[in-house]
Amino acid sequence: MVQQVPPTGLSNNRPFRNKIINGDFNIFQRSSSAVTAGNSTYTTADRWRTHISTDGAMTTEQESLSLADQATTGSQKAWEIKCTSTDSSIASNQYAFVLQSIEAQSLQDLLYGTSSAKTLTCSFWVKSSLTGTYGLFVYKGDTTSYFLPIEFSISSADTWEKKIIEISPTAGSTTLITSSGGVINNDNGEGLAIGICLAMGSNYQGTNNTWTTSSHYTTSNQANFLSNTSNNFYITSFQVEVGDDATEFEVLPHDVQLERCRRYCQQHTSASGDYYGYGVGHAASGDLNICHMQLYPNMRAAPTLETSSTAGDFAIYSQNSGVDACDALPTINGTGDTGSGGVRLQFTATGDITADNIHENLSNNAVTFIRFVAEF
Repeated sequence: MVQQVPPTGLSNNRPFRNKIINGDFNIFQRSSSAVTAGNSTYTTADRWRTHISTDGAMTTEQESLSLADQATTGSQKAWEIKCTSTDSSIASNQYAFVLQSIEAQSLQDLLYGTSSAKTLTCSFWVKSSLTGTYGLFVYKGDTTSYFLPIEFSISSADTWEKKIIEISPTAGSTTLITSSGGVINNDNGEGLAIGICLAMGSNYQGTNNTWTTSSHYTTSNQANFLSNTSNNFYITSFQVEVGDDATEFEVLPHDVQLERCRRYCQQHTSASGDYYGYGVGHAASGDLNICHMQLYPNMRAAPTLETSSTAGDFAIYSQNSGVDACDALPTINGTGDTGSGGVRLQFTATGDITADNIHENLSNNAVTFIRFVAEF
């Protein structure tokens, strides 16, 4: 019998090998347009969080790539970061970086905390008008907090460059990650955070490629992205996988990637001129209508609620009184239930509805959104 030899390059080509969600930056539930980056906030790209505490400012948005850029990077979209206000001198305690937190129970195959802890390989395409040295970092918070800063360089301005970075469990130390302090708990908490530094003060600078218990995200060679309002930074095809080799970027179907993002954020949006239904429910009193919403997939944790900001853009509809504008923003009634994915949503329109009757919660002929959030 002739044995079939598998093609080379497939040994690590397993499905769902990328630990990063939305690494191709196709999913932007919140906004694909430019939004000012906040400190520890999610504003545009799903699963990607911005951190900034400087005298400068930046925005993030989705970028559609040209056919030439698609041929280079393999992706149709990228995440664009722009400097919109400068800080030419970053103080010791100031910072600007972006990251993605990875759920701990998705990282158990890393075997952190054991002598068999696995190497990770991070690969991505990056382009910036500002050349120089940047810091990729890994943060592990469970058991004992450890940080790993790793330098990478952008050599040519405004040119796509592919970076491949090895994340070794023994970088600078043979014991930190491979001993009990390296354990990542098997739960729905943050297992690892992986990100890129754009500007960092000296308090957060350490030794390249060395695990440490200090809050070191980069090195003293870090570029200052906030030095000029002409600076931009693009990233796409971001992948983190177990093993020593970088495989081709894993492209998932759009619906699969969206469902993975919806474990952490689910947004329902109405269009202008539309009475969009947010659920049919029971009037608990003459001003309070409560409906049940089934969240799918089940979210990582009991969600909080974010909404568009004008109460009167929401309404309660009833057969007797028609559309009654709300006088308070929608809220979650209770704490939510991650086990079944159910949540009770409460709309308020003082004195205009009939207790114990059935009414519909909806948008009031306006652009609105309600957003369930279970991020880290």
